[in-house]
Amino acid sequence: MKSLIKLILVFGVPVICASTAFVHASANIADESVILTPPAPSTPRINGPSVFGIRPGAPFLYTIPATGERPMRFSAKQLPSGLNLDPQTGIIAGMLKDKGEFIVSLGATNAVGSAEKRFRIVCGEKIALTPPMGWNSWNHFFDNIDEQKIRAAADAMVSTRLIDHGWTYINMDDGWQGTRDAAGNIRPSVCFSNMKDLVDYIHAKGLKAGIYTGPGPQTCANRVGSYGHEEQDAATFALWGMDYLKYDLCTFNELFSLIRGERYGALLSAEKQKEVVQLGVELAVLTSLRYHHDPTTFPHSESVVDAIVRFAGLKEDANVELQKKKNRRYSELIDEARKAKPAQAAAIDEGYLKESFGKMRAALDKVKRDIVFSCSGGGVGGRKSGGNLWRTTNDILPDWKTVESNGFSQNGLERLAGPGGWNDPDMLEVANGKLTPDECYSHMTLWCLLSAPLMIGCDMTKMSPLTLSLFSNDEVLAVDQDELGRQGWRATKDGATEVWMKPLSDGSTAVGLFNRGEVMAKVSVRWSDLKLSDCQLVRDLWRQKDLGAFDTSFKTEIARHGVVLIRVFSHNN
Repeated sequence: MKSLIKLILVFGVPVICASTAFVHASANIADESVILTPPAPSTPRINGPSVFGIRPGAPFLYTIPATGERPMRFSAKQLPSGLNLDPQTGIIAGMLKDKGEFIVSLGATNAVGSAEKRFRIVCGEKIALTPPMGWNSWNHFFDNIDEQKIRAAADAMVSTRLIDHGWTYINMDDGWQGTRDAAGNIRPSVCFSNMKDLVDYIHAKGLKAGIYTGPGPQTCANRVGSYGHEEQDAATFALWGMDYLKYDLCTFNELFSLIRGERYGALLSAEKQKEVVQLGVELAVLTSLRYHHDPTTFPHSESVVDAIVRFAGLKEDANVELQKKKNRRYSELIDEARKAKPAQAAAIDEGYLKESFGKMRAALDKVKRDIVFSCSGGGVGGRKSGGNLWRTTNDILPDWKTVESNGFSQNGLERLAGPGGWNDPDMLEVANGKLTPDECYSHMTLWCLLSAPLMIGCDMTKMSPLTLSLFSNDEVLAVDQDELGRQGWRATKDGATEVWMKPLSDGSTAVGLFNRGEVMAKVSVRWSDLKLSDCQLVRDLWRQKDLGAFDTSFKTEIARHGVVLIRVFSHNN
């Protein structure tokens, strides 16, 4: 094979810049013995994002994520007034009173070396300037959670040293709720002795705590929701010290079928108004029964009670068919109302956003804590309602079909994402279900290219070496946490192979070459497809290895459902 050769200097060593493609095989992993991520060096290396957002007057908590031999001593030059660093733990805590931007030099030193990193603290209106990284209980434990499991997750985040790679949040999903007291205050179940003590335990480790609820009368797991108690619950979560809230629409959409029928009905004739109102009631009850929620928690009226009595004995398959039939007619009437009076219909839709996510967003704005707001179930409506992240897909499952569907469907949504707000294709299923190692590499790679929130969903107390390596590759995580905050997109597609790209803050480009097919395939990318010119330097991010320089393109052979993730630098930079 002939090559046009140019001698250039790459990273201080001479290399060949070839116009032909370099063939570089993907993992093709048969078992967990093949781990691509190299061990972290013993010398200090500071990881994590380069920017952090905080609101004035909110408690500040940040742990400097650094790998390397322990013991290690930390420093923070030009740390603004109001913040203090514990030099032994690397935990920065305190409070900033005034808006402003502060450039800090983070440092880490051990017996074999030292490292520094520029860190920008932005005190203003935005938080979540990079996608949140942490753990969520749902994908492994579902609603079967208790205080011991949450403490164990926090312990594991530290003992496995994932905290050194920027993993931060320990989030309780559905299942923590008990009942409300006489004053309406939400209380945890008997499985949680004292929520404030639990959060203090998490914070003492340099981690942050998250919790779950929703705007409906019930949550997805039939626990108490926040309907009618939004401000009360936000204040309680702040009192407990929560840093993250996942807000899920279960039962609210059912309830809103009833509300929407009433509101849209007012735009129609008297006869059709009666019909759409009744359909709204019946759909609310049918949907609730299908998902095993309790429709008696809806605001009671005679029509709701009648519908419960009529449909309560239906089998689920009959429920589904009847629901489909009624939903078609309901949708026809709603569309008719929208066409007849578009301005009034638009106001009703805006009302849905305000009442679903908007009420809690307003409630969170009133508390003196920064609580990341994760909107689940409303699509990009969560963005319009002030979410810091919003679900854009159906629930993820621990199988390739769902992971593939959720991840690759994000193309085109990149215009919506950026610092302070992120598209969310749902949590990570690495180490759950039957994903192969190659599929796990693709899962992690795609989520990082998408600037997606990264929420570990497995039992962290039982992670294999491969699983741990997938969560601790700092060069891969840096793609997700890049401060430019650009979500990646599909650059090219050729049958079952795709190339995705994401511009990075240093002028380089992260490029994922995916094989979605069922057999080994060659995948190539031309620099012109990425709007790049000149000879490009290529680094394999999973292997953390320089591959050389290439004139016009790069080619690699990739296993079924596998990926190669590279970072491309112009040699002229």
